[in-house]
Amino acid sequence: MGLKVVLAYSGGLDTSVIVPWLREKYDAEVICVAADVGQPGGLEGLDERAKATGAAEFYGEDLRKEFVEDFVWPTLRSGAVYGRKYLLGTAMARPIIARRMVEIALEVGADALSHGCTGKGNDQVRFELTFAALAPDLRVIAPWREWDLQSREDALEYARARQIPLVGIDETKLYSRDENIWHISHEGGPLEDPAFEPDESMYQWTTAPEAAPDEPEYLEIGFEQGRPVSVNDEALDSVDLLLALNEIGSRHGVGRIDLVEDRLVGMKSRGVYETPGGTLLYTALQELEQLTLDRRALTFKDQVAARYADLVYEGWWWTPEREAIDAFVDVLMKRVTGVVRLKLYKGSASIASRRSPESLYHAGLASFGEEATYNHADAEGFIKLFGLPARVAAERDRGKSGPSDVPEAATEPDETETETNTTNEAATRPTRPRLRRRSPRASKPR
Repeated sequence: MGLKVVLAYSGGLDTSVIVPWLREKYDAEVICVAADVGQPGGLEGLDERAKATGAAEFYGEDLRKEFVEDFVWPTLRSGAVYGRKYLLGTAMARPIIARRMVEIALEVGADALSHGCTGKGNDQVRFELTFAALAPDLRVIAPWREWDLQSREDALEYARARQIPLVGIDETKLYSRDENIWHISHEGGPLEDPAFEPDESMYQWTTAPEAAPDEPEYLEIGFEQGRPVSVNDEALDSVDLLLALNEIGSRHGVGRIDLVEDRLVGMKSRGVYETPGGTLLYTALQELEQLTLDRRALTFKDQVAARYADLVYEGWWWTPEREAIDAFVDVLMKRVTGVVRLKLYKGSASIASRRSPESLYHAGLASFGEEATYNHADAEGFIKLFGLPARVAAERDRGKSGPSDVPEAATEPDETETETNTTNEAATRPTRPRLRRRSPRASKPR
């Protein structure tokens, strides 16, 4: 009897080929699972396409709201950024898709889980770490690590030889792309040369900054406990809010990055990302944190953010470590409530203003004018204590440097005074008992 396999299905070339390959290789009953996390077209037509390639069943899941609220918002609130630029759009989407695959696999009594990730990429790790955490007993089948196909051209040839319908698949596409409600990524093709400047035609979401409107646009984003809740004073649910910010940011050319990143498998790769709404949210939230969190909290949060970015990028979502960091961030974000006004212009998003009922900014204390609650004279004692380690170190070093450091104003004591001081010193110096050194013979055990 063949295997029952649950496959992460996108309807693209790879998964369209994997369905018949699993049937040929393992005599498998293939159950396709597709998740709508905001990609173009959603789930439209995927059921028919999957079954046309030989799938026994198809499950389509609209996970957009859960994706934004339970994966995107926690990553945003943590401040996680990978490789100094990447806002983790693909990395965040994999654990929610993989979890749904596991749930369906357990429901239907599947023997194995399968995905279309290549052996060079990060996604294979992200899928399989979720499988390991949630269904360790299920077998994992990764066709790209098993079959003889080596390229996109090989996959196309395989599909044509078996008359696999490739409806909706661009057979001439230049780039490998991943798209969801948070971002779109571009990899492969001419981007594999780090010296290549992308053509404007590559970009799918954002207007070229130089072609963006000649007048700036002001935008207000409201937050409650670090979660985005409104745009321009209009309360929106999570999905609509992100879509609105994507549209506004794209119009002004905001959110493009070009990154040479370090993959998990050890190589460097290049990706170009468009994350317009996410860039606006990161910019605004960080500014609100500056207003509402103290210095030590901000410093520690920045350290945790780097850890969280690595965790998400590497696929360690379903771990106590991630839950613990989320709990820390929840505590810290209790007072990160307020509104940030951004100025969008020609690819940039700068801060225009910020306000919060939880602000730690005290205008009177910050002013250079007179303020009854701040006594300038208090600074003297503070500086003495604050600089104490530096003064102690300086005195130590001066004491070791000898007579050359004696100030010129110092005078040599006369000979009589020196003798008197020496005598008095000797008289007051406590005497130490002499210790008798044992002979080698006495130290031997009897």
